[in-house]
Amino acid sequence: MSAAPSTLVLFDIDGTIMRSQGVGVASMRRAFDAVYPGLGISMDGVAIAGRLDTLILHDTLAKYGLVASEEQEGVFRDQYRTYLEQSLVTASVRRMPGVHELVTRLAADARGVVGLLTGNWPDTARMKIAAAGFAPETFRLGAYAGDGPDRRSLPPVAMQRYEAAIGVPARPDRTVVIGDTPLDVDCAHFNGCRVIAVATGDFTVDELRATGADLVVPTLEDVDHITAWILA
Repeated sequence: MSAAPSTLVLFDIDGTIMRSQGVGVASMRRAFDAVYPGLGISMDGVAIAGRLDTLILHDTLAKYGLVASEEQEGVFRDQYRTYLEQSLVTASVRRMPGVHELVTRLAADARGVVGLLTGNWPDTARMKIAAAGFAPETFRLGAYAGDGPDRRSLPPVAMQRYEAAIGVPARPDRTVVIGDTPLDVDCAHFNGCRVIAVATGDFTVDELRATGADLVVPTLEDVDHITAWILA
C-alpha cells in the first residue's frame, strides 16, 4: 500500500510572501537598458501582477518589434539577477503579515509539504525569499518562470516535482495555491486545485472574492484557521 499523499501548499512570492518597494520592476528596467542600450525600452502598459517574468520580458520587447534570442534572454536574466541582488541589499523588504508563522507551521507539520508557485525565475525567487527571512530549504519544491508558457502550466509542474520528492502522486484536491492575484486563482482552479486568495497585494478582498477563490482573507494572520482549512 502506498503512502497517503500529504497536502501540497504552493505559495506565490510577490504580494503574498513579501513586497520590496518595486525593486524587481526597477531591476528589470535596468536590465533592459543594459541589454538593449539606447532604445529607451519602457515597461509601461505591460501587465505584471501575477504573470511570469518570461512573459513580461517577451511582451515588453514585443512593443518594440523585438524578439529575444535564447542568448539574449540568458544575458537579460544575468543582468536582472545582478541588479536585483544589489537592490535587495538596501531595499526595505516587507514580509506580509502572518506569512512567516503560516509557512513555519505548515513546514513543521507532517501533513503538509510547502513549496513555491511563482512568476519569478528560480534564482531570483531564492533571492526574494531569503530577503524575506526564509531559508531556501523551507520550500521543498517549486514551479517557476521558464517551467511553462503561462501560469496555468505551473501547478502540474509543482505536482510532478512533489511526486519525485515524496514518492506518491500529488492530488489536485490536496493541492492548495496561495496567492494575491486573480491569475493565482485561475491557475489553481484550471488544474482542479484549491486556492486561498489574500488581499496583501494589489487586489482587494472584494475583487478577489469575485474570482471565485475558495477562501479569501485580508491577510494570512489567522494562522490557526488557515492551517485548519488547508489541512482539512
